[in-house]
Amino acid sequence: MLAAARDLFAAQGYEAATVRQIAQRAGVSVGSVFTTFASKGQILSEVMQERLDALYAELDRVIPHLRGSTVDRLRSIFAIHFAFEIRHVQLFLAHIAAAYDWTLPAGALPFGRNLRLQGLIQDCLAQGISKGDVDAGANLQGGVDLLMAAYAWTYRLAAWEQASAEAMTAVMDQQIGMIAAGLRPR
Repeated sequence: MLAAARDLFAAQGYEAATVRQIAQRAGVSVGSVFTTFASKGQILSEVMQERLDALYAELDRVIPHLRGSTVDRLRSIFAIHFAFEIRHVQLFLAHIAAAYDWTLPAGALPFGRNLRLQGLIQDCLAQGISKGDVDAGANLQGGVDLLMAAYAWTYRLAAWEQASAEAMTAVMDQQIGMIAAGLRPR
């Protein structure tokens, strides 16, 4: 079912794909889909989790080798994200939009509810405290929230202007710089 959903979401978009089409492509009944998943949104969460596992494996490999300031490391983390997600940007936009779907079941993991990215950002900021380029009194969760919001909002450029990963990275780099100015020790 997940392979069928992934193919349909990629071919025609999340909104256009129906549970009936997913069931048909998977060779199962619609009822079987709903005994496995509570909603199409939960299917999207599972498809995205499967995709994001590959991204996080890459980040786990790369992050220990990142050098430079906290700002430089954050910029690299987000650049990797943009480069990965631009390949399936409509799917990722649906993932972000699902974060605002109040009908999703508790088990669904739309953008923002997946704690992996938040953990990577928080770890980077905590390392910044130990390196002395992030204020020890900074509200780390507030910093994570700001960076996550800036990251999600930057995807408007892909939706509205078909921006490239490089263009979105440039905008995010500026936003990280502005956010970091508030996190520096004084």
